[in-house]
Amino acid sequence: MPLRLGVNIDHAATLRQARYARDLESILVEPSPVAAALIAEQAGAEGITAHLREDRRHIQDRDIFRLKESLQTKLNLEMGNAPEIVAIALKVKPHDACLVPENRNEVTTEGGLDCVTHRTALTETITKLHDTGTVVSLFIDPDPHQIQAAADLKAEYIELHTGAFANATGDTRTHELHRLVEGARQAHALGLRVNAGHGLNYQNVRELFAVPHLEELNIGHAIISRALITGLATAVKEMKALCEEYPL
Repeated sequence: MPLRLGVNIDHAATLRQARYARDLESILVEPSPVAAALIAEQAGAEGITAHLREDRRHIQDRDIFRLKESLQTKLNLEMGNAPEIVAIALKVKPHDACLVPENRNEVTTEGGLDCVTHRTALTETITKLHDTGTVVSLFIDPDPHQIQAAADLKAEYIELHTGAFANATGDTRTHELHRLVEGARQAHALGLRVNAGHGLNYQNVRELFAVPHLEELNIGHAIISRALITGLATAVKEMKALCEEYPL
């Protein structure tokens, strides 16, 4: 199966909020995350990822509903396990929901979800999402205990947190890549499907191809950053071309 590319459009909303957070009804509001998502689709993205955070720092509720209505591929809703956000997800019924940890003081997601500690709460949410037909993914570190817990929770996917790999150098980077390889192998053996994301860019994504059983990469910041120079369609096409090099 060719490696799919999911494009995270949160940072299009970040740019919008920087200017129009208090005036989203203005006719001048731009850029539109939905417009960015449609360009990404047309350029080859197989899905669009958006994180509706509790503090609404970038993506807003109406963005999620409009994305669900507009996309021709699929909406992957990243979400914390908070009752308010879960309630919205149950209304939107995204194709995929990726449950992530959330800390209001963080700039971006800093680590994987603790499926072991929060097993009971996650079980309830996963059941509700499954009842609406949503495919569930758990964003976790490549830790054997977390991977086993994800399998026990009956999630269809895990998304391996690649941030430690992306931020490391030298022997530490090699070690983190090895953890991802072993984590993917364990997940596959347990019947889990494997995605990956966080900190991936045009320089390091090929290194990740050593990880087996990958189905989808979710990448946002690097693509939106590249788009400022090349345009969004070109930025997506360039990353999609890299994904096509993943060995089948």
